Amino acid sequence: MPEPMNLMPTSSPLFTRRAALIGLGVLALWPGAAKAALSPDDMQDIVRIQSYLNGIRTLVSRFDQVADNGGIASGMIYLQRPGHMRIEYDQPSRVVMVATKGEIYYFDGKLNQVSWVDIDKTPAWFLLQNNIKIGGDVQVLGLQRNPGVLNLTLTESKNAAGGKVTLVLDDNPLELRQWSVVDAQNKTVTVTLSDPHYGASIDPQEFVWTDPREDSSH
Repeated sequence: MPEPMNLMPTSSPLFTRRAALIGLGVLALWPGAAKAALSPDDMQDIVRIQSYLNGIRTLVSRFDQVADNGGIASGMIYLQRPGHMRIEYDQPSRVVMVATKGEIYYFDGKLNQVSWVDIDKTPAWFLLQNNIKIGGDVQVLGLQRNPGVLNLTLTESKNAAGGKVTLVLDDNPLELRQWSVVDAQNKTVTVTLSDPHYGASIDPQEFVWTDPREDSSH
């Protein structure tokens, strides 16, 4: 089974809470990596990407997640900026992650355990903040252009926990399709969106955290 996206699921050792958090980028990013030397064209594309990301207020999508240890998983992601996200992994995994009210909650149904962390202590703050700004706390490590595709690699300068993320966007028009997260141990999780719906209407109840253990006791 796969590891969670930090975002993710499962009963197999390949699927761990740490992997789930890595997948959705809920781990800190490497602070020690060198900033990239950026050309005027790079800066223009980065400004375009920043503007595009700020234009994403909601997202609903299926996703597929692959870890470099062979773990795989799929599920649904719901995102509403600022500050809200829900990730549900498909069966047989019983993992749910909810970001709300400044916290990210993680429920492992197989272990019947709940854990949580402050959003601002994870790179999720970058995706979920009201105004996404590339530069300063979020440094650019590189921008790579392939035919019709832009790969932007970022790191969080203030957090010493370690890691980096690469956003993969279709170009002309811009559309976020994938991201890969590398943690401090050089472990990689890649998340690919399938059939994403940007600007979708989302039921506010998706972002209400209720401890599943309490629900199951009634």
